[in-house]
Amino acid sequence: MNESIYINNNELDEELSIDLKRIFFAIWARKSLIIKIFISAILFFILLTFISPKKYIVSSDLYINKANNSNMMEINPFALEEIGAAGGGVAALMSGGGGALANELELIQSPLVIDKVIRENNLVYKKRWGIIPNKKEGEYISTAAFLGKGKNISFENKKGTNVISIEYKAKDPELAYNIVNSIINNYIELHKQLNSEKSKSDKEIIESEYTKAKAALSKKVDAVQGLPENAMTTTGNLTAMSAFSKSAQQAMSTIKGQVIAGERSRIALTEEAAKVAELSSKLEWAKMVDKMSDSSKVLVLKEPQKLRDFEYSSPKLLINIILGIVFGFIISIFAIIIAELTDRKLSFSMLSDNIIYDLKKDFTDLKLQLLANQDKNISIITFEALPDDILSSLKEFKNITVIKADITNEFVQYINKSEKVVLFSKIGQTSSKLYKQIKTILTDMKKNILLDCLIK
Repeated sequence: MNESIYINNNELDEELSIDLKRIFFAIWARKSLIIKIFISAILFFILLTFISPKKYIVSSDLYINKANNSNMMEINPFALEEIGAAGGGVAALMSGGGGALANELELIQSPLVIDKVIRENNLVYKKRWGIIPNKKEGEYISTAAFLGKGKNISFENKKGTNVISIEYKAKDPELAYNIVNSIINNYIELHKQLNSEKSKSDKEIIESEYTKAKAALSKKVDAVQGLPENAMTTTGNLTAMSAFSKSAQQAMSTIKGQVIAGERSRIALTEEAAKVAELSSKLEWAKMVDKMSDSSKVLVLKEPQKLRDFEYSSPKLLINIILGIVFGFIISIFAIIIAELTDRKLSFSMLSDNIIYDLKKDFTDLKLQLLANQDKNISIITFEALPDDILSSLKEFKNITVIKADITNEFVQYINKSEKVVLFSKIGQTSSKLYKQIKTILTDMKKNILLDCLIK
C-alpha cells in the first residue's frame, strides 16, 4: 500500500520578515530604561563581591611512586613491578600508570582516610541553612556525604602523570588548610600501614621457606653416602687385576656403585645449598624492606598553604562585572518586551506593518500613497493633534476625511464609508488602550490600514 504525502508549497515560500528599523526605534525609545537596568545590574554584582561570603581554595599535589613495594627497585634484584598487576602492563607504563593511580584515588577517598579527616576536623551535621532542625544534628558526617557530588572536595589525576591533585573549597581558610593537610597525613599513614603489613607478610613467608630449606639441607648432609669421584683414580692396580680375577671385577663394580651414589648425593646437596643461599639472600632483603616499611611512596610536590583573608578565590570583581553586563543585557531584553506589551502609552510593537516613522521628514511617502489611492475614500484617524502644515497639505486631497479617534457611533459611520485608513499617532503619548480598540474596530469592519504615521 503506497501513501502519498502532499506538501503545501505556499507554506515553504513564507519568509520570516524582521523590521530591524522598528526594533532599533523600540530600543532607542527605551534607552533610559536600558541604562538604568545595566547600571543597576552592574552595581548589584559589584556589591555582591563585597557582601557575599568569601570562598577559599587550598590545593596540594602528591606524587605517587608506584614502581615497586620495596621502594628500592633500582638495587633490589627481587622487586616485582605492580604496573602489570594494575591492569595495563606495558600499556599502563606508557600511559603513566593510570591503572595504579585509579587504585590510589580509591584509597585516598576510602573511609580509612576520610573518616579520620572528618573526626579530626569535627565535621558534623548542622541545621539546614542554620535554622531548620536536622535529625542527625551533631553526628559526624559520612564519607559519602563528604565526597558527594557538588561538594567542596575534589581529587584529580593529572593526565599522563603519577600526580594526584587535591582541592578543598571552604568559607574558612583555616578549615580548608586543615582538611587538605589532614587528608595528606592520613593517606601517607595508610600507605605506611599497607607497606608494613606487606613487608611483614613477605618476610614471614620467605623466613618459613628458608627454615624448611635449611632443615632439608641438614638432612641431606647427614644422609650423604658413597665415594667421591676421584676415588676411581686410586684403583689402577685393581683395574688391571680385574681382567684376570673375578674377585677384582666384583670389587671394581662395588667401587663404581659407591662413586655413582656419591655423585648423586653431591648433586642433590649442591641444589639444596643453592636454594638455601637464594632464600637467605631474599630473607636479607625482606628484613631490609621491613625496616624501611615505615617510609611512604607518597611525595608531596606542592604543600598546602595557609591563606590570608584577602586570598579568596571567589567572588572576583572582574567576573562579577562581566556577569552584571551579561545579566543586564538579558534583563534589558525582557524589560523592553514587557514594557512594549504593557505600556499604557503607544509603543512601537503595537504599530501595524506599514510605518512612517517621522511624518515631517517622510511626508512625501505619505503623499505618494495618497496619490496612488486618490480614487478611493480614505479616512485619516488622528489620535493626537496634527501640525498645521501637515493638516493644510492634506486638504489638497478631496478623497480624504480627517476624524478624531473615538469610540462613538459617529466615528464608526465615518469609517464605514471609507475604503482605506491612515492612522496618525504619537509614541509615548497616545493611549495604547484607545489605539488597540480602534485597531480592533478596523479589523472587525475589515478596513485596510494603509499607513501608520508617527507624529514627532
